[in-house]
Amino acid sequence: MDKKLRVGILGATGMVGQRFIALLENHPWYEVVTVAASPRSAGKTYEEAVGGRWKMDTPMPEGVKNLIVANVNEVEKVASSVDFVFSAVDMTKEEIRAIEDAYAKTETPVVSNNSAHRWTKDVPMVVPEINPEHFEVIEAQKKRLGTTKGFVAVKPNCSIQSYAPVLTAWKEFEPTEVVATTYQAISGAGKTFKDWPEMVENIIPYIGGEEEKSEQEPLRIWGKVVDGEIVKADGPVITTQCIRVPVLNGHTAAVFVKFAKKPTKEQLIDRIVNFRGLPQDLELPSAPKQFIQYLEEDNRPQVQLDVNYENGMGVSVGRIREDSVYDFKFVGLSHNTVRGAAGGAILCAETLTAKGYIQAK
Repeated sequence: MDKKLRVGILGATGMVGQRFIALLENHPWYEVVTVAASPRSAGKTYEEAVGGRWKMDTPMPEGVKNLIVANVNEVEKVASSVDFVFSAVDMTKEEIRAIEDAYAKTETPVVSNNSAHRWTKDVPMVVPEINPEHFEVIEAQKKRLGTTKGFVAVKPNCSIQSYAPVLTAWKEFEPTEVVATTYQAISGAGKTFKDWPEMVENIIPYIGGEEEKSEQEPLRIWGKVVDGEIVKADGPVITTQCIRVPVLNGHTAAVFVKFAKKPTKEQLIDRIVNFRGLPQDLELPSAPKQFIQYLEEDNRPQVQLDVNYENGMGVSVGRIREDSVYDFKFVGLSHNTVRGAAGGAILCAETLTAKGYIQAK
């Protein structure tokens, strides 16, 4: 790429917005030129707007400190300065859908971390290693929006990243029933322990809306594009419990699976360690070289040891073993704000760029 594409970040001062900024520092294809947030932050430098709320464990990149924060509601002004935007705005779902559509209608592609458009029939919700073909639905969306270049694409919920890729790797064995309990980090709520001291030495057995997302979103990822819409898959049947645990980063899943065609443990391990997709074939900048690793030790994966596997873009799996009620069970781990949020959206953008959907204006 001769010249880097100009990127804007909507909702740049929040935790996911900060993660976008941290991950995009020195990106070979993209340069953050515009940061946008709520009217109360607008007009300040990014460093002033964030203040003491920088939540990343790496320093704020020098290149963004003196950017003047734009008002995210001034759509035309923000859109005129960028080639595309990442969206991590904190609004109601109705407001998010409206503002993301508004940016798309300025012929600015929107790659969103938000959940508001995940069930819009002509908006692709993509894990690039699993269902990049769903980006084809963008052509139908453009007709609806009346655009030639503008569209919205989204990535799925962070909690499914630790098991949906694994089940995809096992597709040939036809999973029919899945029970998954996710143990979810506090950064998934945009919090640190400083913000949320009551989470220290605590577990909360409820995360609003999370179980519905965890049960249904994999089915949409495994669905098909039919007549300009994404039709979700019929199965497997998935039931989940989602629990907030005192961990900063990293969602762990304990999963039980029943198969129509029973595999061996060796086959299951072989399929995950050799699972690859379009990002690996294209050698995209953010793509993990090996998407899923298998750990033989009984006490792995562990958050402290494994959450940053492949710079947080990989999935770690352990404890595959036969079960007395289901066929097999395993434990999965993924980084919820890297692969599960900003990093997953960046990989979507890289895939869209490689496919020609995102270009310089």
